[in-house]
Amino acid sequence: MKLNNNKILITGGASGIGLGLTERFIGENNTVIICGRRESYLKQVADKFPSVITKVCDLSVEAERIALFDWVSANHPDLNVLVNNAGIQQWMNITDADFYARATEEITTNIVAPIHLTALFIHLASLHTVINVTSGLSFSPFAKVPVYSATKAFFHSFTLSLRYLLKEKNIEVIELIPPALNTDLGAKGLHDAAPPVSGFIESVFEQMKAGETELTYGSSETRAKASAEELKNAFNQMHPA
Repeated sequence: MKLNNNKILITGGASGIGLGLTERFIGENNTVIICGRRESYLKQVADKFPSVITKVCDLSVEAERIALFDWVSANHPDLNVLVNNAGIQQWMNITDADFYARATEEITTNIVAPIHLTALFIHLASLHTVINVTSGLSFSPFAKVPVYSATKAFFHSFTLSLRYLLKEKNIEVIELIPPALNTDLGAKGLHDAAPPVSGFIESVFEQMKAGETELTYGSSETRAKASAEELKNAFNQMHPA
């Protein structure tokens, strides 16, 4: 992927990894559009980076995903990079009374939304890159976030197929595979001891410059390269009997 002079849409681009990508892509001389549910978060980013274009959008709603695509098609038909970053993480147990409702919300946001957006945006003639943000948990789950782990495993698998399916359209598919990072994913404070986002961003940009398409960092690199036995051992270490 060429890292400058693009027009890029980053879903969930106002916080966490999305914000890190937004800042770095701006620094690489790209035009960046970010979308999210919380207008106040989008405004904070726009105040700091006046070149950022913002769009309020709840990606869990099908009609709003379609409206986002229609808005981009009408106002930014030269968009050439889609970053499927937005996601939610629910810490829960299947015995919880609200488990099914929360699981459905997670599946919609983490799977249905990015699949739908990808199916829409590949119809832009200018699109040449799709970047999907998965997780180290794609390879070995964490039982405290059972549905999140499963959605990321699904999205990893889908991304592998998508890379093959989009070859004939000359659309490159890049997978970002972060480990746990110091963000508010799940809830404030849960990941305070995790590595900062900045190190991850620096690493994946170096990997993109080198032409890599599966981008890992820290423990996600270990998981992505692990054998089945090593992944089983990793799961057992996280979930002692």
